[in-house]
Amino acid sequence: MNQIIEQLQNETRDHSAQELLVSVHRHFGDKIAFASSLGAEDQVLTDMLCKHIAQPRIFTLDTGRLAQATYNVIAETNKRYGITIKMLFPDRAAVEAMVNTHGPNLFYDDVASRKMCCKIRKVAPLRRALLPLEAWVTGLRKEQAVTRQSLRRIAWDADNGLVKVNALADWTVEQVWSYIKANDVPYNKLHDQGYPSIGCVPCTRAIKEGEDIRAGRWWWELPEHKECGLHLK
Repeated sequence: MNQIIEQLQNETRDHSAQELLVSVHRHFGDKIAFASSLGAEDQVLTDMLCKHIAQPRIFTLDTGRLAQATYNVIAETNKRYGITIKMLFPDRAAVEAMVNTHGPNLFYDDVASRKMCCKIRKVAPLRRALLPLEAWVTGLRKEQAVTRQSLRRIAWDADNGLVKVNALADWTVEQVWSYIKANDVPYNKLHDQGYPSIGCVPCTRAIKEGEDIRAGRWWWELPEHKECGLHLK
């Protein structure tokens, strides 16, 4: 697998994000999918995929705690591009057991409880979706968080056992929004209300001027803890 990654890295070294997406889809065929969080970066990737890839596989995780604005952007995106973003849900029994044992707001108790909630609502459905795949695409960028500074555009995802493609790893937030405006890409309107990073409603808030772009996610935790388990360092 290291040889495949090295080969892809060499072949796509000078590729734009669009060219990289085309190359990895040509290599993996129907064994690659895009896991969209529906954030600004992910909407850029959706636009690129729909313009350059025939029938791209795109899915998202519905935790059951998303904002209405997030559902709105799913509907708008499906309509704009003539696609259906597949929505994956957590196991009902697991969610019921967790909430009835630890309460509906367990994520505020401590980091371990918050990560348990993320594991049940997000990580488990993601791993189910990744099982038949050989590669997946994400909207991760280096400047998003201190936990993502070593991010590469193509890497081996040891936790999930497949290739991980971070096509926008080197993009700045200015590049993301410039693309959105230039291409009239649908986006979550919470971004206009001070939410640079959007997740579940109880765990997301708007940020203040001068704060880090991830400051609104799990704001009661230290920066080095701010990952849900979907993307390990």
